[in-house]
Amino acid sequence: MAGVTSAHTINYALEKVPAQQVVWYYLKLGFRHIVPEGFDHILFVAGLCLLSTKIKTILWQATAFTVAHSITLALSMKNIIVAPGSMVEPVIALSILFVAVENILLAELKPWRVAIVFLFGLIHGMGFASSLNEIGLPRNQFFTSILSFNAGVEIGQIAVISAVFLAIIIPLKKLPQYRKLVVNPLSLVIGLIAGYWTIERLFF
Repeated sequence: MAGVTSAHTINYALEKVPAQQVVWYYLKLGFRHIVPEGFDHILFVAGLCLLSTKIKTILWQATAFTVAHSITLALSMKNIIVAPGSMVEPVIALSILFVAVENILLAELKPWRVAIVFLFGLIHGMGFASSLNEIGLPRNQFFTSILSFNAGVEIGQIAVISAVFLAIIIPLKKLPQYRKLVVNPLSLVIGLIAGYWTIERLFF
């Protein structure tokens, strides 16, 4: 059962259970929010993997994204930052579209990508908060819950990155026309889906 306070929805049931059970619950919740339920976040992370085939570069972007969404997730759950879903969800779709278009237009990853990913991560964090608020958090284990949820999200992102590397980048990166045959078509598909989501979330 959950009730609402000025800060966040309270998960009363989990206030009475051991900390390790709270950790496991929110860890699984965070992972599930990416795989399999977070198709938009999956596309965003997959898009980040396409422009560079270097795992170090991908991990820098993923880290920037994680730090950013962790900040706004916590602030949103404390009601310090409040943004309506009608604003956040279209911007999330636009962030996916931006990455897809950048993948097609640029031949190599530019230094500003990490900064842009960080900014988009701030928006995605608000989206995570909206979903997490439907479940609620135990008042006596707020930070434990937030950190566990974030850890689950991070594990989900690593799973997506690993899948993209194992299924696409490692077997195909040495193709003479890797960009033409792999990066551009996949980015185009991601961009079209994100474009549709943007219109849908803005007008429907």
